[in-house]
Amino acid sequence: MSRRSSAWLAALAFATVTDAQAGDAVSKFGFGTPATPQQIRAWDIDVRPDGAGLPLGRGTVAQGQTIYDTKCATCHGTFGESTDYMVLAGGVGTLPSDAPLRTTGSKLNYATTLFDYIRRAMPFQAPKTLTDDEVYALTAYVLNLNDVLPSDASLDRSSILSVRMPNRDGFTTAHGMMKRDGKPDVVSVACMANCAAGIRLSSQMPDYARDSHGNLADQTRPLGALEGVDTSVPPGMPAAKTAQVAQSSAPVAAGADLVKSLACSTCHGVTRAIVGPAFRDVARKYAGDPGAEARLAAKVRQGGSGVWGAVAMPAQPQVKDDDAKSLVQWILGGAK
Repeated sequence: MSRRSSAWLAALAFATVTDAQAGDAVSKFGFGTPATPQQIRAWDIDVRPDGAGLPLGRGTVAQGQTIYDTKCATCHGTFGESTDYMVLAGGVGTLPSDAPLRTTGSKLNYATTLFDYIRRAMPFQAPKTLTDDEVYALTAYVLNLNDVLPSDASLDRSSILSVRMPNRDGFTTAHGMMKRDGKPDVVSVACMANCAAGIRLSSQMPDYARDSHGNLADQTRPLGALEGVDTSVPPGMPAAKTAQVAQSSAPVAAGADLVKSLACSTCHGVTRAIVGPAFRDVARKYAGDPGAEARLAAKVRQGGSGVWGAVAMPAQPQVKDDDAKSLVQWILGGAK
C-alpha cells in the first residue's frame, strides 16, 4: 500500500468517526437541525419602510379604538396622553422647537414602523398575541389620534404605504454615529489612555426607596441580567444571614417570582402605586376578608375596574389558575 493510500484511508477513518460524533451531537443536543419554514416565519416578522414584510390583513379606526380601550389605554392613556409610558399622540411640528414633544405622531417617519413595533412588542404583558387585523386596526387608530388619518379610515397592506407621516423627512445621518462608509465620524484619543482596569455595575438607593419594586438583585431586565441591590435584607447584612433570610422566605418565593415573570411590577409597586395600587395597599384593604383570595385570583385572569379608580385592570387570561392563586397569596401575605 502506498503512502498516499495510507494517508487517504486514515483521513476517511477520521471523517467517519467525526461524522458519527456529529450524529451523536445532533441527537443529543439538537445541533445542526435545519430551521423549518414555520420556525423562520415566526422570527422573520420585521416590516420595513417600503412595506417589505407586511402581512395580509385589514383594520379600521373604529375597530382599533375598541382594541385600544381594552388592551392599551391602561398604560398609554385614554387619548394617547400616557399614564406612565410613551405618549402616543400630539407634538406634531414641535421637534425643531425649544420644547420638542417626541410622540409616535411627531417622531416616526413611516407608518410601517408603527405597525412593526405594535406587532412585535405590544401589548406589554403579552407581546405578539395580536392578530394582523388587530395590528392594522391599532395602527389606524393611533394615526387617527395624531390627525394623520380620518375617523372613517382603514388600513391594509396597500393603503398603509400611502400614509405620509408628519416627520417623513425629519431623519438624518448627519450626527455622531457612523458615516455612510461604515466608519465612525469621530476620533477620540483621550478616552483611550489611563483606562479603568475593571468596571463593576452596582445600584445605590436611599432607604425609603428600597423594595418599592421588589428585589432588584433577582430581576432580569430586557437588556439582560443587571446587578441590582439586594433589597430582601437590610443594608450591610452578612452573607450568612442573607442566606438564612432567603431560606426562611422560600415558601413565598413562587409568588414573588411570578410578579417578575408576569411583569406585574410594570403597573404595581410593592409599596407605591404606579398605574394600579401598591401590593401592600391591596393586602391592607383585604386583610381579614375570607373570600378575597378567590375574588382577586379571578380578577387577575378576568380583569376589572372601579375598586381602585377608573383605570381598568386588563385581563390576563394567559395566567394559569394555580399561578394566579399563588400570586394573590403572596400579595395578601404582605408582598414580602
